Amino acid sequence: MAAVFEIYVKSTFSAAHSLRGYAGDCARVHGHNWMVEVFVRCAELDALGIGVDFRDIKAAVKEVMDGIDHRNLNDLPAFAEQNPTSENIARLLYKELSGKLNTPAIRISKVKVSETPGTGAFYWEE
Repeated sequence: MAAVFEIYVKSTFSAAHSLRGYAGDCARVHGHNWMVEVFVRCAELDALGIGVDFRDIKAAVKEVMDGIDHRNLNDLPAFAEQNPTSENIARLLYKELSGKLNTPAIRISKVKVSETPGTGAFYWEE
């Protein structure tokens, strides 16, 4: 059986959104302190015993989230045609972070985005 390490980093951002076409309160503009967890998989450790440096993951997450932090997500081009739901935000972060972090040795395995401590969505690709 192949060995796999999964490293994760938690982060947060604040942003507003509204859900177009939704029949309820979320159709109005409102904000969240979004919680994000990024999971990275690798099979090998370096000489220090590190699979992926947490600092590298945090730097990439910060770079991507700087584009969505303290914004109205509906105003961003990524959400012009789709609602900025937890699911769609998780997919966006997964795709952008994959482009920044994936190498032959490591890859983003999944991203979790939560609007509240008890609700959220994961996105990954198989």
